[in-house]
Amino acid sequence: MSMEPILQISLDLTSTKEALEMAEVAVEAGVDWIEVGTPLLLAEGLHAVAALRERFPDHPIVADLKTMDGGYLETEMMAKAGATHVVVMAVAHPATIRAVVKAAREYGIQVMGDIMAAEDPVAAAKLLEENGVNYIIVHTGFDERGEDPERSPFDHLDAVFKAVTIPIQAVGGLTIEQAAEMPKNGAPLVVVGAPLVIDKKEFSPSTNKEDLKKILSDLVQRIRG
Repeated sequence: MSMEPILQISLDLTSTKEALEMAEVAVEAGVDWIEVGTPLLLAEGLHAVAALRERFPDHPIVADLKTMDGGYLETEMMAKAGATHVVVMAVAHPATIRAVVKAAREYGIQVMGDIMAAEDPVAAAKLLEENGVNYIIVHTGFDERGEDPERSPFDHLDAVFKAVTIPIQAVGGLTIEQAAEMPKNGAPLVVVGAPLVIDKKEFSPSTNKEDLKKILSDLVQRIRG
């Protein structure tokens, strides 16, 4: 399924205040979707989602729940707080995937299924699609990459792309260069993490706002071709 490239910023911060500041810069730069990263959800929960929804009434908001159980309730909570997308893990029980999809349909939001840690990434992606998920996330985990820097979403991207018909997002240690190439690789949903580490320069939320804005603006231009 083809779709226009979309740029999503992942707010992997631990305070709503910092997240709002960074989202502000990202939105000014032309970023389309705002992701409430797992660290932010753990620190601030649905209050972060609600604060971002209030500040950015028209932007899609992804809550990276990585749901493993209690799928209906987690989805319902985030939908009520203002999320438009939630994330369920492919390695969860299929009943959990179905519960997330059921709640999402009832609340008019969408589901992203993450294949991280799946033994068979292709089977995991197919399972997600069969159970009604809207997007597949081909994700190489932070800890996995920490132990084995050779690992990347490219390990599975092509095989997954050939196996499913729903749109794909690739996540995990990609450089800005690689992110810019993602739409050409069959993954039109491009994600960049924040704080970003680019060319060994770390962006903390309070510094380098102009640098961050420029990097994101350039990336928006590139993925829109």
